[in-house]
Amino acid sequence: MISIIVCIAQNSAIGFENKLLYWLPNDLKRFKQLTTGHTIIMGRRTFESFPKGALPNRRNVVLSRQTDAHFEGADHYCTLEEALASCRPNEDVYIIGGSTVYQQAMPLADRLVVTHVEDTPLEADAFFPPIDPSVWREVSRDSHSTDEKHHFPYSFVDYERI
Repeated sequence: MISIIVCIAQNSAIGFENKLLYWLPNDLKRFKQLTTGHTIIMGRRTFESFPKGALPNRRNVVLSRQTDAHFEGADHYCTLEEALASCRPNEDVYIIGGSTVYQQAMPLADRLVVTHVEDTPLEADAFFPPIDPSVWREVSRDSHSTDEKHHFPYSFVDYERI
């Protein structure tokens, strides 16, 4: 199963200057719960944005066209296809960004695991591709209002390919 996991704003924004747009503790907990014990595939810039390097208790896979690149604690492949070919057939794989990797993975993914944030940021330079309702069917939604740790309403929404 190939899943894309992402947190997106109302205008499909996902990042600015290689940083997440939102710090939502419940979204981070969900990300950890879903991806722990599985393979996560990301682009080089996403990996470089992690303050402590490779995420623990997961197989980290980094995509970079630089054939001689080394990423501490992670496997390296030049293409998404090579990375996916390295995974076991029954393995749960999560694509975690950035925007170029999401674009490449959309035709291959079985499921989208999305946190929709009810906000449009003032600045963004990375965006998620459109979620086409003729391709993706919403199968679950868990909506949350603001609180002391979450400054914007948000919803956890899962989609499956039709």
